[in-house]
Amino acid sequence: MKPLDLLRRIVFALGLPVGLVVVWWLLSAGSTNYFWPPLSTIVQVFPQTWTADPILHDVLPSLARLAAGYLIAVVLGIAAGTAIGLSRTLRALCEPTLEFFRALPPPVLIPVIALFAGYTNWTTKVVTIALGCLWPVLLNTVEGVRSVDEVLRDTARSYRFGRLSTLRHVVLRGASPLIITGARQALSLGVILMVISELFGANRGLGAAIVQFQRGFAIPQMWTGIILLGLIGVALSGLFRLVELRTMAWYRGLRQAEREV
Repeated sequence: MKPLDLLRRIVFALGLPVGLVVVWWLLSAGSTNYFWPPLSTIVQVFPQTWTADPILHDVLPSLARLAAGYLIAVVLGIAAGTAIGLSRTLRALCEPTLEFFRALPPPVLIPVIALFAGYTNWTTKVVTIALGCLWPVLLNTVEGVRSVDEVLRDTARSYRFGRLSTLRHVVLRGASPLIITGARQALSLGVILMVISELFGANRGLGAAIVQFQRGFAIPQMWTGIILLGLIGVALSGLFRLVELRTMAWYRGLRQAEREV
């Protein structure tokens, strides 16, 4: 990549965030509203609020629960979505049930889950995140598997591919663009559910810390938690992008070759 192109990408990527920060800083500079403190005050209390102890006992446990729930959802979603996508009978049998559970907002299930696992239990939060992240992965996997070209499957049979080889090299590879799309949607939803799951009876965690700041009228500290949550979302999105660039390099090359034809 040419230096000029790299510079242009950096400017486009950072232009809007930097502009929003500048606008926020200017508009809140002389604020006397207790609930809308100056951004300079928020920046000043940020390092005092998020020291080693809250990061260790609030932020890292939240990220661990997010990782556990998200990975469970991805594994189950891909496995179940592949099975449903490959079988018309199974798809017809499961479709009404899938539509029913997809329509249920995951936060609504928190009280039900808590009846069995408890509000403060680690399992409650992980299950909440997993249930919310499951549907984007599962439904996109089903559609991805269904959209695999039948000619490719027939070709695999002609070359005497085994079932596992066909599944790995034809079905999952062909469905991977939609699977990645579902996984990206699930990650954004998982961050939201990570916070929501900590609003019910939790005494530690990033979401619980933000609520405790709000209830204690520590408004600048509350805003630092919100900003930290946004920064975590940006970092996770960037990490996912790196994984996507590595795993889907073949797909980008294929699309580029098709455009050049």
